[in-house]
Amino acid sequence: MKKCVVIFSGGQDSTTCLFWAKKEFDVVEAISFDYKQRHSLELECAKKICQKNGVKHTILDMELLNQLAPNSLTRSDIEVDEKSSEGVPNSFVEGRNLLFLTFGAIYAKVNKINHIITGVSQSDYSGYPDCRDIFIKSTNVTLNLAMDYDFVIHTPLMWIDKKETWKLADDLGVLDIVKNETLTCYNGIIGDGCGKCPACELRRRGYDEYMKTKGAC
Repeated sequence: MKKCVVIFSGGQDSTTCLFWAKKEFDVVEAISFDYKQRHSLELECAKKICQKNGVKHTILDMELLNQLAPNSLTRSDIEVDEKSSEGVPNSFVEGRNLLFLTFGAIYAKVNKINHIITGVSQSDYSGYPDCRDIFIKSTNVTLNLAMDYDFVIHTPLMWIDKKETWKLADDLGVLDIVKNETLTCYNGIIGDGCGKCPACELRRRGYDEYMKTKGAC
């Protein structure tokens, strides 16, 4: 019996990956992280999606990350900008994916799970260094060595953009769920979001491009 755990935020990408995993694996679990992010509503979205679709959901306390990495996703007084002086968006949370994958791997090993799913993409990674394929491959090797266990990290979205991510959701039969029940918006608005923040602009552009392609078929 193939089992996996999905690193799950309740956003567009991780929700698409959740349903991809439900198609590919016999048993799917989801793990989310409470790092006192700017909009805790995303955890509620994650919880509801899992409950409605019969997925075991675990939320881990990662408040230390909030203390270590102040940015626009952990501080309400920092406005979300596309780029910081360091060349990456100020929504980048230092070390977040490394920590999420590490704690996800610990959870997986304890629960006798070998497969870990994460929704990172190098095609639409917005300059986040921990969304790159080389980072995932490196982390996979490190986790295997650190825990003497055969983990396999899957990245279904690594080489596809937002338009293709919408197509994948549609192919999986969950386009409406992803569109209406997920939270991607940096300003904490479910579904279509605020329409103005970088995350909403990327999401909307991909959706419009996909719907044009779909309508032309």
